Amino acid sequence: MAKFRKFFKLLVCLFLICCCCLSNSKATYADLKVSRTNEEKEVKRSLESLRDLEYQTWQLIVYPRSELKKNFILRIVGYPGSLRVDHPTNLKVFSGRKNWNLQDITNNSKVKIGAMNDSAAEFDLSPLIDELDKNRPLKLVLPGLINDLSIPPYLVSEWRSLAK
Repeated sequence: MAKFRKFFKLLVCLFLICCCCLSNSKATYADLKVSRTNEEKEVKRSLESLRDLEYQTWQLIVYPRSELKKNFILRIVGYPGSLRVDHPTNLKVFSGRKNWNLQDITNNSKVKIGAMNDSAAEFDLSPLIDELDKNRPLKLVLPGLINDLSIPPYLVSEWRSLAK
């Protein structure tokens, strides 16, 4: 009976290894999603959670405005209840010698302000996407909240791919 159990465990392990090795999965790092709106239009968006240097977790969502595919919105969401974003607070973005000052558009957003909690903010990402020509790492600074949130090159690449 003991030999049968060992053989069965070995068989199950080999089956799981084969399933993992032979599965046809894509190597992705961020979460590029396609969702549908009420009008049954497909909308691509990027979704990623990152930690800043103070170990605060932030969720970054990039999506196009409904009518204009070239205009993008960056929504930054912190842990509810622990942070409060005072609007308008512009987002500073640094990449080497270049820097951008992204406008806070949370109060102008089509989403009802009540639906977004105090720990969320939206920014116009279009000036940044238009000027980026390489997938360089970025550094985000939101005065009083985020001192240094590093955006890795794979996420910059994903944001740029949304614009194509």
